[in-house]
Amino acid sequence: MSQQLINRSPDLKQLRDEGYDIEVLSTFLLIKNIPYVNSNKEIKLGTLVSELTMAGDVTTTPSTHVALFTGDHPCNKDGTEIKQIKHQSGNQVLGDGLEINHSFSSKPTSGGYKDYYEKMTTYIAIISSQAQSIDPSVTAKIFPVIEPTEGESVFVYFDTASSRAGINLVSKKLEIEKIGIVGLGGTGSYVLDLVAKTPVREIHLFDGDKFLNHNAFRSPGAPLIGDLRNKPQKVAYFKEIYSRMHLNIVAHDCYIDSSNVDQLQGLNFVFLCLDGGEVKRLIVEKLVELDTPFIDVGLGVELDNESLGGILRITTSTVENREHLMSKDRISFSVENGNNDYSKNIQIADLNALNAALAVIKWKKLFGFYRDLEKENFCAYTIDGNSLINDDQL
Repeated sequence: MSQQLINRSPDLKQLRDEGYDIEVLSTFLLIKNIPYVNSNKEIKLGTLVSELTMAGDVTTTPSTHVALFTGDHPCNKDGTEIKQIKHQSGNQVLGDGLEINHSFSSKPTSGGYKDYYEKMTTYIAIISSQAQSIDPSVTAKIFPVIEPTEGESVFVYFDTASSRAGINLVSKKLEIEKIGIVGLGGTGSYVLDLVAKTPVREIHLFDGDKFLNHNAFRSPGAPLIGDLRNKPQKVAYFKEIYSRMHLNIVAHDCYIDSSNVDQLQGLNFVFLCLDGGEVKRLIVEKLVELDTPFIDVGLGVELDNESLGGILRITTSTVENREHLMSKDRISFSVENGNNDYSKNIQIADLNALNAALAVIKWKKLFGFYRDLEKENFCAYTIDGNSLINDDQL
């Protein structure tokens, strides 16, 4: 099946987006799993077929109003054949393993169908209405899993969410070559969860730690106890999960330090989701040297009088604006000495998820996916008061 043809043809795309099980086979359009009634008054599933008239690499006006069908002749709910569409019956092999049993004729008063959406949905309505009068729950809109052909997408299956919402062109702005996520703790793992749902070409993961019990309570999903017993490396664990959806996730089982910081070269954008310290300073300095834009996230939570308070921080650094990094101490490179609550590294899944969401939203703003009139480069969310502060606008 050519999903590229379907994506380029508005009528075929509309059929797919509305949940019909469509396929293009040679020069024919197939819609499978059409519920109909047979002569025994039983509900069956058939395949509606139409010739496919093309104008280059897109569909054009159908050349005929006749449709074909694989299955028994559709009947009314009383078992009598639907006469209004009856045309011819007889088995016919069309090629590529496609065999049809009947042809139908329902000609519009205008003389022809304007496109394949109108043609196919007209026949489906006539055929399926009788089955639905017996069982209202049956439908041809089954929303099948759609698998792309090799090299057609970075996803294991097609992103029909963007297609149905009509934002494919906007989503294309996120077709960035290489994204890096340094640190797969609570926030970093949620960043991966969100970025893996975008058409980024490659997602590079950097972390040398193992995935243990405490990680399970501040990361997306619900790990199996067997996974925890095996103590997998974080990058391997998350790559296995998200490779079920995104084809190009690259695992780097290491901490970034002076010996391997050059691995960041070639990345088009980086999310920094690691604690402070000289390693973070090293990474920031390297990204600045490489002219690589990045977002650094921070999460500080303290326990006070048996409740938690704190601040989430998102600091953006681009080639056009980096002065705020040092002049306003927007990134902390200090290492806590263990004498206060922040050093306990308190993390809660909802705060990690919010920190990641704010970072990914800002990243999408930078690439034009979301509107960004203020162009802030620093954002802080305070739990008490539910306040969100933006600063360092361009």
